[in-house]
Amino acid sequence: MSQVFEGYERQYCELSANLSRKCTSASILDGEQKKQKVSEIKAGLDDAEALIRKMDLEARSLPSSVKAVLLAKLREYKNDLNNLKSQVKRITSGSANQAARDDLLESGMADTAMVTQDQRGRLLMSTERLNQSTDRIKESRRTMLETEDLGVSILHDLHQQRQSLLHAHNTLHGVDDNIGRSKKILTAMSRRMNRNKWIISSFIAALVLAILLILYFKFTH
Repeated sequence: MSQVFEGYERQYCELSANLSRKCTSASILDGEQKKQKVSEIKAGLDDAEALIRKMDLEARSLPSSVKAVLLAKLREYKNDLNNLKSQVKRITSGSANQAARDDLLESGMADTAMVTQDQRGRLLMSTERLNQSTDRIKESRRTMLETEDLGVSILHDLHQQRQSLLHAHNTLHGVDDNIGRSKKILTAMSRRMNRNKWIISSFIAALVLAILLILYFKFTH
C-alpha cells in the first residue's frame, strides 16, 4: 500500500476525530464562543477536503489491484466528511434559532409563560438526534477501520500466495532441468551399452571363428 496515502489517511482520521469533538463541544456553547468554535470547525473541514483530494489523486495513480481497495476506503471518508458538514449545518442552524429565540425573549418577557412543554420536547429531541449522529459517525469510523484491517490482511494473504506460486514455479523449473539432464545421461548410457554389446558380440564371433579355424586345421592335417 502507498505510504503517501497512509500518511494522508492518518492525518484525516486525526482531523476527523478532532472535528467531531469540536462539533460536540460547539453544540453546548452559545454567543461568541460558539461562533469562534464554528469558525475553527469550518477551517478544519477545508483541511479535511484538501486531504480527501490528495488521497483521491494518490489512489488513482496506483495499480488497479490496490486502487480499488483505496477508493472504497475513500468513499467512507467522503461520507464521514459529509456527515461532519451536516452536523456543522445543524449547529449553525441551531445558533440562528437560538439567537432568534433570545430576541423574542428580550422583546417580550411577558411571553415566557407561553413556552410549552412541546417546544421543550422538540429541543430535547434535537439534542438526542445530535447525539445519535455522533454515535453513527463513531460507528462508521469503527467500521471503516475494520474494513481497512480486512483489506490489509487480504493483500498480505495475496502476497504470500504469490510468493508460494513463484517458489513452486521455480521448483518445477528446477525439476524439469534435472529430468532433462537425467534423460541425456540415460541416453548416453544406452548408447554406450549398445556399443559395448556390439564390441562383445564381435569379439565372441571372432573367437568362435578362430576356434573353428583351429579345429579345421587340426583335423585336416
